[in-house]
Amino acid sequence: MISRETIDRVFETARVEEVIGEFVQLKKSGSNYKGLSPFSEERTPSFMVSPVKQIWKDFSTGKGGNAVSFLMEQEHYTYPEAIRYLAKKYNIEIEETEQTDEQKQHADERESMFLVSEFARDYFHKNLFEDEQGKAIGLSYFKERGYTEETIKKFQLGYSLNEWEAFTSEALNKGYNLKYLESTGLSIVKQDVLAEGGFKKFDRFKGRVMFPIHSMSGRVLGFGGRILITDKKAAKYLNSPDSDIYHKSNVLYGIHYAKQTIAREDNCYLVEGYTDVISLYQSGIQNVVASSGTALTENQIRLINRLTKNITILFDGDAAGIRASIRGIDLILEQGMNVRVLMFPDGDDPDSYSKKVTNEELKDYLENNSQDFINFKVSLLMEEAQNDPVKKAGLIRDIVISISKIPDRIQREVYIQECSRIMDISESVLFNELAQIDNKSKREASKNAKNIRSYQNKNSSDPNEPPIEALYPEMMQLQKTSQVEKVNELKKYEREIIKILLLYGNKEVDFVDYIEEGEVQGNEFKKLKKEQFQNVVSKEIYLNLQEDEIEFTDETFKQIYYDVINQLNQEENISVDILVNSSNTNISNMVTNILMEDEIHVLSDWGRKDIEVKSKESDLSKMVLDAIYNLRRILIQEKINSLLTDISEENSRDHVLESIVNYTALRQRLFERLNRVL
Repeated sequence: MISRETIDRVFETARVEEVIGEFVQLKKSGSNYKGLSPFSEERTPSFMVSPVKQIWKDFSTGKGGNAVSFLMEQEHYTYPEAIRYLAKKYNIEIEETEQTDEQKQHADERESMFLVSEFARDYFHKNLFEDEQGKAIGLSYFKERGYTEETIKKFQLGYSLNEWEAFTSEALNKGYNLKYLESTGLSIVKQDVLAEGGFKKFDRFKGRVMFPIHSMSGRVLGFGGRILITDKKAAKYLNSPDSDIYHKSNVLYGIHYAKQTIAREDNCYLVEGYTDVISLYQSGIQNVVASSGTALTENQIRLINRLTKNITILFDGDAAGIRASIRGIDLILEQGMNVRVLMFPDGDDPDSYSKKVTNEELKDYLENNSQDFINFKVSLLMEEAQNDPVKKAGLIRDIVISISKIPDRIQREVYIQECSRIMDISESVLFNELAQIDNKSKREASKNAKNIRSYQNKNSSDPNEPPIEALYPEMMQLQKTSQVEKVNELKKYEREIIKILLLYGNKEVDFVDYIEEGEVQGNEFKKLKKEQFQNVVSKEIYLNLQEDEIEFTDETFKQIYYDVINQLNQEENISVDILVNSSNTNISNMVTNILMEDEIHVLSDWGRKDIEVKSKESDLSKMVLDAIYNLRRILIQEKINSLLTDISEENSRDHVLESIVNYTALRQRLFERLNRVL
C-alpha cells in the first residue's frame, strides 16, 4: 500500500491545471481555466478548472474533484493507480507499506491486466535489442522502414519471437498469472486432455513485430502485431481482442504521444495505420493519430474533440479505400467539428510520402493541399458523375446530407453557398433539399417517441417483452436526462449548512438574532427583540446543531460534518484541502461540487451581460441563521407529521395532541424569525 506521506507529497506537488491540460484543451478565463467537457458531448465549454482551489468542475455532468479524481474519471484508474501516475509525472518516489497476503490476493484485476501488458511491452522491446532472432528480424525490419533507434524506443516497438510459447513461458516464470495472460489476449489457452494440466497455451503474436497501444495517459492497453512472412492463412495485422482494459473502438493509436501537439497546434491529422503515425512523427508531424485500420467511431472522434475542433484526414491515392472511409466525415461533422481532407499522390500513403520528401516539404504539402469536405467529395466523385445527370444529382444530395449533419446553422449556410457555387445549382434548391432532410429527421424522431409511448402503454406489465431501453436506447437516454429529480428539502438545507461551513466556516462575523419578548395576545405575533453578537461561523453552526441534537440524514454530509468538527477540535480551523483530497471519493466530489458551483457565472459571462452577481458574504450572518432555522423548521414539520400519524392510538391521544400544539408553536416562532407568514 502507498504510504500516507507519499500521498500527501503527491497532493502538495500536483497541479490540477497541468494534469487536466494533458487531456483537455484549456483556455484562461479570469483566474480559472475553461474547456470542453471530456465526459459529455458539448460545443460550449462547461468544464472549469480552478488553480487557486486546485479543483475542477464539469457543469454538464455534475462531476468534479481534484487531480486524482479527474484521472479516476478520465482514465478509469483506481485511487492507487491515480496516485502512482501523479507520482511518476512529478518524480516523487513512492514509499509503500507492506501488504498482507489477503490484500495481495484481492489486488485489482484491471491493475493486474495493466501489469501483464506492461511486462509484455518490456519483454517484446527487449527482444529487439538483446535477442539474436529479435535483432535479425524485428530490428532489421524497423530499420529498413527508416525508423531511427530513438523512434523505436519512443514508441516502445518490439518483437514476439517466432516460437509457440516463448512469451507465455517467460511471463509464467516471472510469476504472472495465466488468467491475466489470457484475459489480455497475449496468450491463447485451449483445452487439450493430452496436454499437461488438461490444456495447452501458446503466444497470440508469435513471429510478429509489436506495436504497443497506449491510453491517452500512456498506459499499455493492448498490442498490434504485424507478421513478416508471407502466410495466406494468417492476417497481416493482428490486434489484441477487446478486454476490460482495451476496446478498439475507443482507442486511437498515438494519442498519448500526440495530445500536447494537437492541443498546441489546434489540429489533428488522422491516418489509418501504425506505420503512418510513426513515420509522420519521425518527420516532425507530431499531431497525428490512427484509427488502427478500423472504421472511425464516435468515441474515437470524441477523444480528438477534447483536444481540438479541427481534424484533417490523410488519405492515400487508393480511391476504393477512400470511398470505404468517407462515412467518417459525416460522423466528424455530427460532433460539431471542422473536417478537412488531404489526398496523397497515386501510389503514396503518409508513410511512403514522408520518406520521399524532406521534413519541410512534407509540412508544406500538408498545410497547402488540404481541402474542405465539399471540394473533396466533388473532386472524388465528379469525374464519374459529370456526364450523368442522375449521378450528379445523387452527388449533390450526398453533399447536402453531409451539410445537414452540421449543428451550427451559420456554418450550414456557408457550406450551402459553397456547394451552390461549385456545383452550379441555385441556393434555394439546396436549402429546400436541406429542409426536407431536416423534416424527415424530425418525423423519424417523433415516430420513435410515439412508438416508445405506445410500447410502454401496451407492454408495461408484460414480463416477456424486452425492455424499452433495448428498442429505443437513444430516445430513452434523452428522456432520462430530461427528467428532473424531486428535491428533498431536508437534504437541501443540510447541503446549505455544509456549503457555508466549507466556504465561510473560518470567518468571524457579527450575527443578528431575535429573542422573544412579551406574551402572546390573541392572534398577535410575539414581539421580538434584536440582539447582536460576534462569533466564528463554524462555531455558531456547531452550537446550534448541538443544542438541538440535530444529526444529518445524508451519509456524505454527515461524514463531511464530522470531519469538519474533528478539524475544529484539533486546529480550531477548517482545512478544505484535506476534504478535497480525501480518499473517500464521495466526500471529495461533494466538496468540489460545492466549492465550484458559484463559478458557473464565469462560464455564462454574466458580467459582460450587465448582470450583477451579488456577493453572498455581504449578508453572511443572515445566511447562516436562515439555514439553521430552515433545517429546524423541516425537522419540526416531520415530527408533527409523525405525531399526526400516531394520533389514532386512543390511549395517547391527549398526550400527542399536546405535543402537536407545542411543536406547532415552536414552528410558528421559527417562521417569525424567517419573516415568513404561516
